[in-house]
Amino acid sequence: MTSELLSSPLTFAAIVFGVAGAILLFGAIVALVHARPLRFALRTLSGLLMLSCALLASGLAIGLQGYQAFTREEAAARLTVKPLGPQRFSATMRFADGREATYELAGDEVYVDAHILKWHPYANLLGLHTSYELDRLAGRYHGIEQERSAPRTIHSLAQDKPIDLFGLRRRHEFLAPMVDAQYGSAAFVPVDSVADFEILVSTTGLLMRKVEPENR
Repeated sequence: MTSELLSSPLTFAAIVFGVAGAILLFGAIVALVHARPLRFALRTLSGLLMLSCALLASGLAIGLQGYQAFTREEAAARLTVKPLGPQRFSATMRFADGREATYELAGDEVYVDAHILKWHPYANLLGLHTSYELDRLAGRYHGIEQERSAPRTIHSLAQDKPIDLFGLRRRHEFLAPMVDAQYGSAAFVPVDSVADFEILVSTTGLLMRKVEPENR
């Protein structure tokens, strides 16, 4: 993840803006020493603007960690389900980055949802493309009454990150000109036998496709 952060165009933009801001603020101090108030004010404002852009770019770079870019149908994870008893089953997730985890769930179906970050077209110039992050894994009941009253099992699939871009976009409208994060997608399939599924993310949303089992 560190290498992805260092290679991000947003990290490069943050460095450029940061260096420019520091140079302008240094120039403002020089102008103040030479008693040039107008030049001091202009360089101070410009420097602060550059530093603000650097903070925004670095915040976006950090917030995107854990998200994967996609432009077509892409495999996000592989899921193996195994019934354990009436309305009980295990679900093993094998993520594209090599992580693996097993969860015990209650219900008749396995449910997965994801957050989608869709950038406005001009943001693509900065190398920002539509990206996704698997968010939750849960058990789902066929009957609505059971959905209301039976035990619920939900597990988080998202990785911890210092900045939650999806949450920030929902709370702050000032990010609207850059990113539209009001998009979530989910898929669910019944669990009635041992089975393997490929979890796919496409430009139309989340998909779950049954595949041949791996050697277990």
